[in-house]
Amino acid sequence: MTAKTDETSANAIGAAGAAGAAGAIGYEQARDELIEVVRRLEAGGTTLEESLALWERGEELAKVCRRWLDGARARLDAALAERDAGGAAGRGGVREGEGDGVAGEGEGDSAP
Repeated sequence: MTAKTDETSANAIGAAGAAGAAGAIGYEQARDELIEVVRRLEAGGTTLEESLALWERGEELAKVCRRWLDGARARLDAALAERDAGGAAGRGGVREGEGDGVAGEGEGDSAP
């Protein structure tokens, strides 16, 4: 084996062993590691066992990223709902001068 192959093998095995701890890392770290895993898989030159270990690590990292993104979306949705509910109740629905039937800037901008 060459030094590069030894390094790749050690990294793949280490990555597979760390899969259980994947949930404890932040989004940016998981994303960056996932990018590296994909780069290594696309580059080729790994054994089947190394490729499988990398693939499994990539799957775990993708799940971590998805959980972070789902959590961020839920927090954003909750904050927007709170703002909308609090804003309408706090001002009695419409403030003076806003009764023209046209939504103000930033209000009702949910269209794609």
